[in-house]
Amino acid sequence: MYRNNFGMPYWLHIIIIVLIAYIVVSIALYYLQDYFLFKPEKLSDDFQFYYENQETKEYNLKTRDGAVINGLRFFPKGESRGVVLYLKGNSKSIKGWGKFAVDFTRHGYNVLMVDYRGFGKSTGRRSQKAIKRDLQIIYNKIKEKTTEDQIILYGRSLGSGFAAKLASMNHPKMLILDAPYYSLTKVTARYMPFMPLSVLIKYPLPTYKWLKYVQCPIHIIHGTNDKLIPFKTSVKLSRVNPKRTKLHSVIGGGHKNLNNFESYHNMIHDILNGTQETIDLSTTSIHVKHTSKATKTKV
Repeated sequence: MYRNNFGMPYWLHIIIIVLIAYIVVSIALYYLQDYFLFKPEKLSDDFQFYYENQETKEYNLKTRDGAVINGLRFFPKGESRGVVLYLKGNSKSIKGWGKFAVDFTRHGYNVLMVDYRGFGKSTGRRSQKAIKRDLQIIYNKIKEKTTEDQIILYGRSLGSGFAAKLASMNHPKMLILDAPYYSLTKVTARYMPFMPLSVLIKYPLPTYKWLKYVQCPIHIIHGTNDKLIPFKTSVKLSRVNPKRTKLHSVIGGGHKNLNNFESYHNMIHDILNGTQETIDLSTTSIHVKHTSKATKTKV
């Protein structure tokens, strides 16, 4: 049997090296995951937001732990039909995301976008618990100005999990999920299948668990060519709360370009302006029984 200089069998020596490497990678993943998951853009406190043909107002909310959450409100041209709380993805700041507000203000909705902790002008130590708490405070602030039946939650990519959590704890008019994930642990597992992610991930964001408790209409929009979060993820999510969920597919759409598709804007139009009707199923073919046997006609 081959042994190393310490008299240890080589097979045991290799196992120890692999085990040490595994532990080192696990520790690194735990402490560095914020750098991989979040891609924030920092803005100076005196930065001035500007969007052509859009009227905006800036807000700063101070939390109980001393953090400041920065947000923008976009105003519709005419009378307001309600508020869309738009929860963005994991990159940049509302400086860039603000361009998407027009997709809702054109339909008569106010749009409120906020930067998570560490993004844009927002400050504070980031954690899943802290972000959920911040967003609930913001939701409560919106409720002080309007009723819940006029609040729409829109979650984009990373924001879809937080939007689902908010909807499960409140009673908004509807929930719209754009390119959502089943859980962030599942997304990460595609790239690190051999890591104990259920223990290591600080942001599991189990969207599927929260969707079970959502009581409002749920609309899921997903591109069929999404390479980061596959379309089948939304198919799976649509089965969690099927009676309240409608799945919309953007044929050929990727993860970051849905706004370039006319079908996406048609979907937003239909979702915001459509009316849900109760269908009398007794007049449909749902209970029709078919048989392959031919029946003889009496003469």
